[in-house]
Amino acid sequence: MSKETPAKRNIVVVGGNFGAHVARSLSRSLDRTLYNLILINARPYRLHLIAAARMVVSDLDNLDTEDTGFARYDKLFYNNNGTFICGTSGEKIDFSVLVLATGSIWGGPLAIPNGPEDVTRFIQGTRQMFKDAQNVVLVGGGPAAIELAGEIKEVWPDKGVTIVHRGSQLLTDIYTDKFRVGILRDLEARGSRTKGSRDQGRPNRTRPLSRFVLTPNLCIQQLPMWGTRPNTAYLASSLGADTLAENGCVKIRPTFQLHNHTEIFAMGDIIDWPEVKQSLKANRHAVIVSKNVVNYLQGKSLKEYKNNFEVLILTGGKRGGLGFFGVWWGIIVGAWVLIMIMTLYSYANFDALFVIDDN
Repeated sequence: MSKETPAKRNIVVVGGNFGAHVARSLSRSLDRTLYNLILINARPYRLHLIAAARMVVSDLDNLDTEDTGFARYDKLFYNNNGTFICGTSGEKIDFSVLVLATGSIWGGPLAIPNGPEDVTRFIQGTRQMFKDAQNVVLVGGGPAAIELAGEIKEVWPDKGVTIVHRGSQLLTDIYTDKFRVGILRDLEARGSRTKGSRDQGRPNRTRPLSRFVLTPNLCIQQLPMWGTRPNTAYLASSLGADTLAENGCVKIRPTFQLHNHTEIFAMGDIIDWPEVKQSLKANRHAVIVSKNVVNYLQGKSLKEYKNNFEVLILTGGKRGGLGFFGVWWGIIVGAWVLIMIMTLYSYANFDALFVIDDN
């Protein structure tokens, strides 16, 4: 993208998931006589990532509709103060400010494509795959595998589900041992198994891989679920390789600006920042980026982002799961609290997720 010269300046947001939060906030803040606000996204709607694990496993709650798991952008902008562009045509758009929020690239059953018809075929295919498999092996001990295991067991309690991972416990040591053991017990209570490797000096909470034997007469579906990678490959060629850290994430200042391009902001999963990549974090990023874009245009000082305590909410189907809040000694909440949270953050009220704190 190149910088523009017209009197009316373009403010461009790329990435329609949490970038949509920024676009909505800016549509209320920016003067339409001075700025063109443009949101670009590969899909014509926003995909509810929190609903994705259930969506790809079965038709429970019918989450693959615009009333539940998808949200179109036709009601996104306040007073229609903005333009939505769908696709990746390669068209050049000049900008005064650019916000990058292109998120992560997922693998396995969560690698949902962009085209609406492709999305429908993909979801139908993953649902049939889970339905046909007698035994499912999820490779990787992170949140995605844990939630997929819970969704599978919710629909098919008798289906074999095994999580294979390389650690001595599930998740990472950012979370307390008590929480990680609690997640293991929650999985085992619903019939899922875990297989991990030994880690010297630490207790082995799961059965070692050396004892992992699959019965050959079962239908095994092995799925890679060992994490995501940042969707940033397009940046090295346009902004230079030094824009990205070794992990592929975008190097930023505490104000979310790129070091060598102060008119460009980056947020969400793509930034090189010492915190766990999560939707809750991206929502906080969006609030600060929205304010900083306005302040940048007005020549005012920008707010710096500071890490907050870690929060992790892991559902196990509709009735299981645990939540972790990293304050004090680490607060753990049970399934009934999660059900209450998810009710407030309901799929039916998905459009309301576009409303963020602009104050």
